[in-house]
Amino acid sequence: MHSVSVVIPNYNGRDLLEQNLPFVFEALRVSEIEDFEVIVADDASYDDSAGFLKSHYPQVILVGNKKNSGFSGNINSGIRAARKKLVLLLNSDVQLSADYFKAQLRYFERPDTFGVMGCIMSMDRKVIQDTAKYPSYRFGKIGSTKNYLPSVPQPDTCSWFMSGANALVCREKLNLLGGFREIFNPYYCEDVDLSLRAWRLGFKIYYEHNSVCYHPNSATIKKFPAKAVRRTAKRNQLMLHFLHLDGFENFFFLAEATLKTLLYLLKFNTVYPAAYFQFLARITILKKEKKLFAGLQARQGTHLRLKEIAGKIKSGSL
Repeated sequence: MHSVSVVIPNYNGRDLLEQNLPFVFEALRVSEIEDFEVIVADDASYDDSAGFLKSHYPQVILVGNKKNSGFSGNINSGIRAARKKLVLLLNSDVQLSADYFKAQLRYFERPDTFGVMGCIMSMDRKVIQDTAKYPSYRFGKIGSTKNYLPSVPQPDTCSWFMSGANALVCREKLNLLGGFREIFNPYYCEDVDLSLRAWRLGFKIYYEHNSVCYHPNSATIKKFPAKAVRRTAKRNQLMLHFLHLDGFENFFFLAEATLKTLLYLLKFNTVYPAAYFQFLARITILKKEKKLFAGLQARQGTHLRLKEIAGKIKSGSL
């Protein structure tokens, strides 16, 4: 019998919780998941999110953060409170279909399953936003955003990474990885990093096309200044590369990033250089993170690299 903790990060999302929580409970009911808990991790909201939950959903576990910490820090506080075997990491602006869980639960009968994500569609049900992610990798370059889908969607389709908006994961393996890396706060790349760490430990990530949820595109990110969003995205992409590339490949990446910074400065474009210097300011912490993960790989007896993982996903040889 499967048990599920639904962990929802929230920041000033009272209206989103009111809109989408009923669909969470309906999906749990339809899938006959009786052993569950719903946890809302609140990132120091100043709207009435907490009051709304206490009045309308007293059964929801509210984890309140006194200080705003960003996506990774906030959702990690909810993960730490979770007690069920599976954890659904669910954005507050995502609406689940009634049978969302039904097609996913069977994957967790396999001992090496880390997680499964479903199909994300627009709220009007007309546009597919996210499906399985294509394993885009070449020397010194990690791609992460391209969707791919077989002409006839098949079960057991592997995905390069899971969107943090709707990821159903094994809690034991999630805790083994330490949740999301908080160095990626406030947002971007943390879900890619978590997924790549799972793959590199020998776990598997799947995409299930018959599990559908609905999402208004980038509803939260639109609240932030566009230039700051671009700078943070570029900084976190640099950190992602440093964390997952080794040896000469990592040296090549750093040299290329340095050269690009110089070229952008000559063009008086400051977004990439600002991201680069923010990345460099975190280099000591990133080196510690790399060392810790290398130790975890050694303890697990795995030495998988991205090139090998991407090749196996593409060839279907997993």
